[in-house]
Amino acid sequence: MTNENKKKTSPSIDAWLREAKRDPEALQEGMYLVHNGTVRQTPKAKVRQGVDDGSLVTGMEFFYDAAKVEAAIAETKKMAGIFHARVWLNEGQLELGDDIMFVLIGGDIRPHVIDALQFLVETIKTTCVTEIEQKSDF
Repeated sequence: MTNENKKKTSPSIDAWLREAKRDPEALQEGMYLVHNGTVRQTPKAKVRQGVDDGSLVTGMEFFYDAAKVEAAIAETKKMAGIFHARVWLNEGQLELGDDIMFVLIGGDIRPHVIDALQFLVETIKTTCVTEIEQKSDF
């Protein structure tokens, strides 16, 4: 995991798309999907498991394993119809509303692109990152 405590500047999705469309493989792509995860006030346990302890998220520490992220991207690019996969992850101390991640997937048809986006985001969230929510009671 990285040890930087300073959050990064978010990328330009417009620039990412321009770059992706200049790639020779872009001629085979009919769809791009972007995922933008942000720090939300509602705790993960409440959203995912329905557990409401009355707390609210006030910030988050976020770190990732770059080698695992690269492996997840490589695995995604092996999926049927996928020609483009790009990831940006923030790190360090994040505040409410800060960008956590951006993921861009380009592929031939909608089902392939949706499946690839779901696979890559899920893999990153479950095997590549550490998220530590800071909470306070209100």
